[in-house]
Amino acid sequence: MAYYSIFPEIDTTLYSHPDRTSMNTGGDEILELVQERGSTNQLHYPSRILIKFKNEEIKSVISNTIGSSKFNDGITKTNLQLFATEQKNITSILNIQTFLVSQSWHEGSGRYSNLPTSSNGATWIYRDNNTTQTQWRTASFAPGSTGSVGTGSGLEKGGGEWYTGSCFTATQQFLNNASLDIDLDVTCLVQKHSASLFAGDTYPTGVDNNGFIIKHPDSVEENTSSSFGEMQYFSVDTHTIYPPKLCFKWDDSVHTKQSTSKKSGSLNVTLYKNKQEFNQNDEALLRIHVRDKYPNRTFSTTSNYLNVGYFTTSSFYSVRDAYTEEEVIPFDDDFTKMSADDKGMYFKLYMNGLQPERYYRILFKHKNNDGTTIYDNDYHFKVVR
Repeated sequence: MAYYSIFPEIDTTLYSHPDRTSMNTGGDEILELVQERGSTNQLHYPSRILIKFKNEEIKSVISNTIGSSKFNDGITKTNLQLFATEQKNITSILNIQTFLVSQSWHEGSGRYSNLPTSSNGATWIYRDNNTTQTQWRTASFAPGSTGSVGTGSGLEKGGGEWYTGSCFTATQQFLNNASLDIDLDVTCLVQKHSASLFAGDTYPTGVDNNGFIIKHPDSVEENTSSSFGEMQYFSVDTHTIYPPKLCFKWDDSVHTKQSTSKKSGSLNVTLYKNKQEFNQNDEALLRIHVRDKYPNRTFSTTSNYLNVGYFTTSSFYSVRDAYTEEEVIPFDDDFTKMSADDKGMYFKLYMNGLQPERYYRILFKHKNNDGTTIYDNDYHFKVVR
């Protein structure tokens, strides 16, 4: 089974605060969902996030890596992931939504801290810049799309335009003390993009890729009398290892040689075909050698070390950042299952979904009649440019 991640082409935050409706932040390291108090009143003004991934990369991973039929098999998943940085005064239960943007927009290179304020990209009012001044539609929306905010909220109209309806939205709920990382299942939404990319389908079957908009529900945004807090996330411009990503997960496992799998007993597990240094464009096939730690004594003309051993079909791999211990690829019972052939156990790693110039560590998990065992033998590799 496999994980494959791509990183954004562009992203930015749109602010409805009266002091920032014409401010572009396309060059910021941070994206945020926030309700800021007004400078001259007690209203709280919401922000929204725009994020877009390249057509070419989406098309390549679907057609060349996963396969179009596999991508649409009802099992393969695609998740939009953003990683939290500083959070403040978050309410105990909070929902966010993402939709497909229905108009094109420019990222710009502005920053929140710029003086004077930059307006060379998307803002709450404009989808390009303050010179061309192409406004987000606030009425007479295209078929199947909407935008703006409700009347009577005291907020200026704008802030994007997006498709609505079945298969055009995804929602995530955050509970008190839970992780505030965004992890939205956008499989159905990306299938709309792929239908347009591969077949030229138009709404409602397919739509052009203008990216995603992430926001709070209308009822939260329009409640300007209070704030839900501040939710901040690393952007594509971050200098950390946590940029947003679009993560494709699918089943590529093959199980043809596990009738003699190790269903009990202590095992030795060895990783081989690990070059320890991989180019960021490599697709690495890594193998493991499984054998009994205490083999039965037998008379043989060959070494026990040469015998091919197998985990059960309930065996998985995980990848962690060797320095931060962050789970880059978690143990996933659906999508990190190892395969088996006549040479033993194996799995694939796609290095361009990992941050270059970092060291990573591989772990294994095996379930059999004795329970679940984690094998952490300090196997490292580095991804280089």
